[in-house]
Amino acid sequence: MGRRQWSSERATTLAREYRAVIENIVEARGNPEVAMFLRNIREPGALADMSGYSPDLTFEQKIEVLETLDVEERLDKVLEWSRETLDEVRVTEKIRGEVEDGFRTAQREAILRQQMAAIRKELGEDDSGDIIEEYRTKIETSGMPEAVRAEAEKELKRLERTPEQNMEHGWIRTYLDWMTEIPWGVRSDDLLEVTEARRILDEDHTGLEEVKDRIIEHLAVRKLKKERGIEDSGRAGGAIITLVGPPGVGKTSLGESVARALGRKFGRIALGGIRDEAEIRGHRRTYVGALPGRLARAMKDAGTMNPVLLLDEVDKVGADWRGDPSSALLEVLDPAQNHTFRDHYLDVDLDLSEVLFIATANVVEQIPGPLLDRMELLRLDGYTEDEKVEIAREHLLGRRITDSGLSEDEIEVTDEALRVVITEYTREAGVRNLERQLGKLTRKAATRIASGEGTPPVNVDVDRVKDFLGRSRFHPEAAERTSVPGVATGLAVTGMGGDVLFIEATTMDGEAGLTLTGQLGDVMKESAQIALSYVRSHAVELGLDPSFGNKRFHLHVPAGAVPKDGPSAGITMTTALVSLLTGRPVKDTVGMTGEVTLQGRVLPIGGIKQKVLAAHRAGLTEVIIPARNEADLEDVPEKVLNEMTFHPVSDVADVLSLALDVENAKAA
Repeated sequence: MGRRQWSSERATTLAREYRAVIENIVEARGNPEVAMFLRNIREPGALADMSGYSPDLTFEQKIEVLETLDVEERLDKVLEWSRETLDEVRVTEKIRGEVEDGFRTAQREAILRQQMAAIRKELGEDDSGDIIEEYRTKIETSGMPEAVRAEAEKELKRLERTPEQNMEHGWIRTYLDWMTEIPWGVRSDDLLEVTEARRILDEDHTGLEEVKDRIIEHLAVRKLKKERGIEDSGRAGGAIITLVGPPGVGKTSLGESVARALGRKFGRIALGGIRDEAEIRGHRRTYVGALPGRLARAMKDAGTMNPVLLLDEVDKVGADWRGDPSSALLEVLDPAQNHTFRDHYLDVDLDLSEVLFIATANVVEQIPGPLLDRMELLRLDGYTEDEKVEIAREHLLGRRITDSGLSEDEIEVTDEALRVVITEYTREAGVRNLERQLGKLTRKAATRIASGEGTPPVNVDVDRVKDFLGRSRFHPEAAERTSVPGVATGLAVTGMGGDVLFIEATTMDGEAGLTLTGQLGDVMKESAQIALSYVRSHAVELGLDPSFGNKRFHLHVPAGAVPKDGPSAGITMTTALVSLLTGRPVKDTVGMTGEVTLQGRVLPIGGIKQKVLAAHRAGLTEVIIPARNEADLEDVPEKVLNEMTFHPVSDVADVLSLALDVENAKAA
């Protein structure tokens, strides 16, 4: 049975569309003669049969065309297949056109860059040299370890392939700048002269013998290892030296002195308030504006791989959703790990094992436990009055005179005047406020000389101190405060050093109980409850009227705006309550510290040296301490020990017999 050769109006329309599609395909492929051949075929059936010669149809599709007898059906099939072919041809042509356009653009830019380079050379402006060769030279001469050098060369190859117009070009150059500016092969030679190092430390700082001894020990160990050919890893004896003490005692400046004594470069990293872990480890290069961490930046600024780096205020590191910087510091401060510290920006191992880290903190309790485990604590508890006079004379006064525009022979300050400034105008563990007051003295003297009111030298004695600085700010107040029963003098340690606390007690009619004021922490509140319970349970032994248990007690620690906490006020609170109930005032020369139990035992506490120095500054002459803290008195300066009397006790009954004034008892 033959094919039906008649043609309908729809078949003619389909044939016209099919011819147009085929012409587009062959013209896109560059075969115009095929298009001319197709235009001569007018019969729809014949045009459909011609599809059997198309190379775009599969064998199965050609068989299907032969098996379809109806002309319209054949045209529908071949038209659909040819449209799919045309879509593929157009996509292919579009891609090829884009590739050719990109190639032509790149070729044009390359030619323009060559012409620009030639023009700059002719104008004499070609002083930048070949950037790639410049970086290659820097990498070769930087002393990088092999793994680091491989990473740098990898980035250099990327730079060669990246056009200057691409934003990544600038990012890669910044990365290579950092990689070549890290002092990979640079190290300072240690000055292993123990005597000279000791001289430098003594010259820069008065006192602080324990800290100086520790630095000298480190230096002596390094010297012996070098002389005896023992391999030295450069680590500071395992643990990281951490200087703990109140503000103004010289922690930061001591780090500079250590660097000078060792002949090393010095760098300081301020950690106070840091909450972003990237500040330590660096930002990953996927972020815009990424930079290395503070460790890598400090190494670059120091210019050596073995500087002395001071981690300042390590107890004030925070944590939030951006990470925990203190956790990042664990790797930095661990001598077993820090030789492979990896900065996220550099993404290579940075050897920190030769760095001498010195950390500083005000309060040990605020240092995270895992970080504290890697530290060797050296406490700087403050200075005595004599040490402050010497520090003022040897270090502070000369600096303030220069800052005020004076010369050494234009002002004279007596030692008595310095003592008045120390005792009546400052009350601190360190010397920061002392330096401010000395600056005020020198400015007043400079004003007199500049205005012609006086001729140099200006003699600053005790009377002139009061004239320049005004009325005294601090006075001995223990006698006044403890003149009435119910007030006891306690000793405490704060972030600013040792301090004296006056604990007041009173009683009144009303509901039995205890009221506490003065912004006390939970531990201190518990000490107050224990003190009251002890007094009630031992009322007969203390000679008290048992009916006092029906009254309401109020314990107050003045300076209510300052938070206070800790167990060391236990015996002070007990003494204040017994003093109130017996009418026997507390001796105005006595200060005390210690934790109390319900059985009346006195337990040991911390910060003995700071508390004793605070008592000495306040004019107290006797200090009651727990018996188990007696060994801690070895840390107290000998001059203070000689001027004060210490009473180690183990029971509250001993505290009361030492602290209460029997002769001046008043009616309770």
